Amino acid sequence: MADRLSWVPDDVNTGLPSAARLYDYLLGGGHNFAADRELAEQFLRAQPNARTIARLNRAFLRRAVLHLVDAGVRQFLDLGSGIPTVGNVHEVARKVAPESRVVYVDFEDVAVAHSRMILADDDRSAILHQDLTEPDAVLADVRDTGLIDFAEPVGVLAVGMFHFVPPERDPAGVVAAYRDAVPPGSHLALSQFTYDLQPEAMARVVAVMRDSPDPMFPRTHAEITALFDGFELVEPGVVPLPRWRPEEGSVEEDADRAGIFAGVGRKE
Repeated sequence: MADRLSWVPDDVNTGLPSAARLYDYLLGGGHNFAADRELAEQFLRAQPNARTIARLNRAFLRRAVLHLVDAGVRQFLDLGSGIPTVGNVHEVARKVAPESRVVYVDFEDVAVAHSRMILADDDRSAILHQDLTEPDAVLADVRDTGLIDFAEPVGVLAVGMFHFVPPERDPAGVVAAYRDAVPPGSHLALSQFTYDLQPEAMARVVAVMRDSPDPMFPRTHAEITALFDGFELVEPGVVPLPRWRPEEGSVEEDADRAGIFAGVGRKE
């Protein structure tokens, strides 16, 4: 019990699954409960490629962060950062640019608690307990950290998160609020599930998640591309995960089974 309490807030209902802990399980992490694993196994039956998709999504995050660092970005806002695992944004960025600063944002209690433990002695990173779909509140808290200078380019990361934002929360408006808060030279890196690549499997996943605390809302290529309004897409545009700037010598992946489109845009 003591070990459990070291990373689980007392008021967390461990019988209620969460998307953050499901993702942690798919990535092979250990910060998940029986309810998360049960839902994840249903997810895997609906989409047998789910573990590979999770890995590909994490790999895209790494490549996107490195691209942003190469473009001169030294401060990052990671929306829906999830449970920390190998290759967190601050780790990836600082291998190339040690001065990089990161503000993580998540509303899942375990993700926030575990992030606070990891970042306790890190004066260039912070975790905010906020809902990314409330950009005014998020941005106010980001400013309070003093870590992000909104006069300098910011890397806004929304990797594997917007398929949890329902249409009525106006995902395009949410992205626009973050876009309008950052200066020219800032970037948006975004990935999300789509019906376009594997429609039958995606429909099964949506059915599995429908009654969970985190239902999913896949979008078409056109809808995902529209989220980059106000950003100039960098090559190769919005593409399946493994096709976004694969590393030289990487194993060729079946892009049509990736299930997720990803892209990076630059604010001019």
